[in-house]
Formats: sequence, C-alpha cells, structure tokens
Amino acid sequence: MHSHFFPPITREEAARLDPQGAPWLQISAAEQGMIITGSKPFRPVGSALWDPVRRIAEMDQAGVDQQIMCATPVMFGYNYPIELALPWAQRMNDYAIALCAHHPQRLKPLAQVPLQDIEAACREASRAKSIGHIGIQIGNHFGNKDLDDADMLILLAHCANEGIPLLVHPWDMMGGEQRMKKWMLPWLVAMPAETQLGILSLILSGAFEKLPRSLKICFAHGGGSFAFLLGRVDNAWRERDIIREDCPRLPSSYVDRFYVDSAVFDARALELLVDVMGEERVMLGSDYPYPLGERQVGQLIRHCHFSGQARERLLSGNARCFFGI
Repeated sequence: MHSHFFPPITREEAARLDPQGAPWLQISAAEQGMIITGSKPFRPVGSALWDPVRRIAEMDQAGVDQQIMCATPVMFGYNYPIELALPWAQRMNDYAIALCAHHPQRLKPLAQVPLQDIEAACREASRAKSIGHIGIQIGNHFGNKDLDDADMLILLAHCANEGIPLLVHPWDMMGGEQRMKKWMLPWLVAMPAETQLGILSLILSGAFEKLPRSLKICFAHGGGSFAFLLGRVDNAWRERDIIREDCPRLPSSYVDRFYVDSAVFDARALELLVDVMGEERVMLGSDYPYPLGERQVGQLIRHCHFSGQARERLLSGNARCFFGI
C-alpha cells in the first residue's frame, strides 16, 4: 500500500506550473527515464514508474496481487499559488486514474491535494474519491505547519467524516543542505525524524482527542523512528508536566489511532514495530519501484517469526480493511 508512480508529464505541462522547477519526465531508450525539475536532472527512473504494463509484469514476478500507488512527493506542488496548484493536483490525480484503468482490480490510486489551501484540498479529496481514488497521500507538513495545525486538522476531520483514508509521507526534510550535505542523509536521518514528528504532533498536541475515531491515517516507512523511541516519549510524559499539558493520556496509549507500513528493511525492526503497534496496525509497504524500497516485496514479512494469522494481516488483510477494498 506504499508504492509510487510518476506519470509521463511533458516539459510543456510542467512549464504551466513552473518552467524553472516543476517536475517532468524525460523518457529515453531501454525503458529508462529521468525525472527533471525545470532543467535539472532529479532522479533516474525505470519504466514501471509510468508504464502500467511494466508495473503489472513486475507485480506478477513479485507475487503481488494488488498494489496501491501514490504520487512521487516531488509532484506535490505545495509551493505554488493555489490557482496553479489546484489544476496541477487535479491533472496528477487524473493521470493516476488513467494509469490504474489498465487493470483497475490490481492497481488502486491515492490522490494528492493542495495543502496550501485547505478548502481546496478538501474539495479535491472528495472529487478524487468520486472518480475512483481510494484515499489521499499528503506530506507530513506544509512549511512550518505540522499535522496538529488547525488547517491540517480541518483536512483530517474532513477525511474522517467522508471516509477517505490518508497516507502521510515525509517530504521537504529537516536539516538543510548545510547539515544533510551528502550520503543521502536527508533520506536516512531526516525522513524517519519527519515521520516521528508527524505522529508526535498529533499525540502530544491532543489532536487525537479532537479528531473522530473514524479517521484512518497511516504513516510511511514504519512510522519512522517512532516505535524505537516511544519509551523515551512515555518517560518524558511521566516526568515532565509540560509534556502532559495537552496530552491527557500516556503517549503509547494512542497507537490504536493510526497505522504504519512495514518498510523498515530489518527483521528485528519489523518485529519490534509489530510488537509496539499490534499486528492489526501494520500494512505491507515497499516504496516500489525506487531503489530504497524493498526489492522482493513482502519478503521481510514472510521471513519474520509471525503466526500465520499475523502474516496474512500484514501482507493483505490490514490494508484491505483500512482502504475498504
């Protein structure tokens, strides 16, 4: 339930959003391409990212029956005026529907929405649901607004009331070029921290006390560093009244309010994650088809010492329930 796509956006389409920085796809021979931002190479990619025929073939090879796909975060367009960002999001969501139409029983899309205008984001979430999206994907923050911001809570409440599941994906990572200068440190250090920040912003702010329990929200990459550091958070809640100021219950008691995916790449980490979250709150995610994703999708779950029932839940049952498929 965590795989990405990037549609065949032309340079001309991207230029209508921003000729200097909007992403588009340059396709070369041998099923290879390059995501370009403006005129700068961003990431080399393979054809499974935009070609549903190739994607289905690779799913068959991996033994994947059904896949939920969402935008590559560089597509979000959060930095642009809403009069440009809304039609861009709508175009990307229509692209996703077209890609999934190749095999709608096996490919299911999540929509993107323009977080810079929450009313527009709510409208687009509802429109996307009406045309076949089974949920939305959002970044974990918008500028300095984390998930506990009043605007973000409007969107979360809208999705809860409309039955629209959310996947929260880290983006625009903390640290900046001065501290995260090389070795993919933004992906290795800041991404897990951003995800933990998103979860804790909802717990410690008391947001989960205000949001309907019908909210279905999942955090990518195993919830980042959350599970490993939850003991530290609980200890702080017990010892410091400033932590308890807006959070009336022990932080670990809120694990029944959200889900995480399984993309942690280590058996010990996954077993800890399932122990912390419960076997009913972890779903198979791979980050396919990017190189930092799980190369043999589902292999980690199958190799861990889970019961047959737990394995079935992790591989498919939890996601079917979460997304209503």
